[in-house]
Amino acid sequence: MTSAHRPVVAGTRIGHVHLKVADLERALGFYRDVLGFELMQRYGDQAAFISAGGYHHHIGLNTWESKGGEPPPPGTTGLFHTAILYPTRAALADALHRVLEAGIPLDGASDHGVSEALYLRDPDENGVELYRDRPPEEWPRNADGSLAMFTRRLDIDDLMRPRIV
Repeated sequence: MTSAHRPVVAGTRIGHVHLKVADLERALGFYRDVLGFELMQRYGDQAAFISAGGYHHHIGLNTWESKGGEPPPPGTTGLFHTAILYPTRAALADALHRVLEAGIPLDGASDHGVSEALYLRDPDENGVELYRDRPPEEWPRNADGSLAMFTRRLDIDDLMRPRIV
């Protein structure tokens, strides 16, 4: 098998995402103050590194090339969204409550069979997906065992019922 067809080693994962933002305080207001990420390190008004649970950083925010800048126009290449994985449905519900309490509108909410996802935008118009995976034994499958993912409307009212994180 050539390296072009050999799968990456199991356990490989995305370690962090680093976003260019126009205003560091505004970005921290969203990621730290609304979503609840912890500030791990800061470099003045130029960069900040935030995490969930004390990791060195899951998200880097910087203004090095973007201070005061505008989001890229529609129809251009770049980041579609950053997906933030929550460990439980209750934790995803808590994130939804935080977003709604902050007055941030959702772009969408989908049930994909394998996951439940909320879609929104950060203050710099970067797409953000907040989601939780279902256990693999609950994933929809075709007769041959392959995944049968789908996109259906997520029942937001049902998601909002649990409040324990």
